[in-house]
Amino acid sequence: MEKRKFGNTDMVVSVLGFGGAEIGFEAAPQADVDSLLNAALDTGLNVIDTGECYADSEEKIGKAVADRRDDFYLFTKCGHSSGIDLPDWDPKLLAMSIDRSLVRLQTDCVDLIQLHSCSEAILRQGDVIEVIQRAKEAGKTRYIGYSGDHLDALCAVEIGVFDSLQTSLNVADQECLTLTLPKASEQGMAVVAKRPVANVAWRSGTNPPANGYYQQYWERLNQLCYEFIGQSDAVATALRFTLSQPAVSVAIVGTKNPSRWAENSKFAQLGPLSEASLQAIRSRWSEIAGPDWRGLN
Repeated sequence: MEKRKFGNTDMVVSVLGFGGAEIGFEAAPQADVDSLLNAALDTGLNVIDTGECYADSEEKIGKAVADRRDDFYLFTKCGHSSGIDLPDWDPKLLAMSIDRSLVRLQTDCVDLIQLHSCSEAILRQGDVIEVIQRAKEAGKTRYIGYSGDHLDALCAVEIGVFDSLQTSLNVADQECLTLTLPKASEQGMAVVAKRPVANVAWRSGTNPPANGYYQQYWERLNQLCYEFIGQSDAVATALRFTLSQPAVSVAIVGTKNPSRWAENSKFAQLGPLSEASLQAIRSRWSEIAGPDWRGLN
């Protein structure tokens, strides 16, 4: 699998990474997680991204691959209480959450801790940033990052202390291509693209998706009417669009289906889309996207 430099860090990452939200929120059996992650590692995956609020995702990942810790880079997030009796973004909560994540993931140190969808107002207070900086100083993480979108993400980039930005980027979510990614690249920040296939929201057809989390992408795609939607290679085209963006270090794809990971890996190996295909998607976005089509968390 293709690998790319992760910003100004010493990490070289697989262009496709594993996102841990789905295995937690959709109650994937541990046996399936074991099979999925070990098979993915065997075929070149070296990034696993999760978060403290993804139900039991961290525990499942720890159980599945803690004994292969040297084979991959491990990213997690903090900021939400998720069972700790303190308000979101309380500095004490963040410190406790980081320690709990290390226990769940069965490791002494992760490669990246990210503030998870933290608002601009809280970022500017500075205390939450200080917590993850202290975690880095204590050897609990090697690098620090921000995960989020729109003006909050722009603020995180402009503050200039983060090693990475994780943000939504796909055929239905392109705000970051002009708002945040140019500045992030100038600063040498790594970029993690989340939701790179737009949750495949077009598969709902004319009916709204059952999962409300996909609703806005479905609505946007119905207006965008891309020519590739409905074709057999639609998922491959969508994924390759995201991976074709030069600022992207790694795209995080979540699944609880071991066979789907293998399929996505094959799509990634097809390489970038043609310049004509990229421009067609970008032009359609520029023509149709409204001013309220913000990056979605």
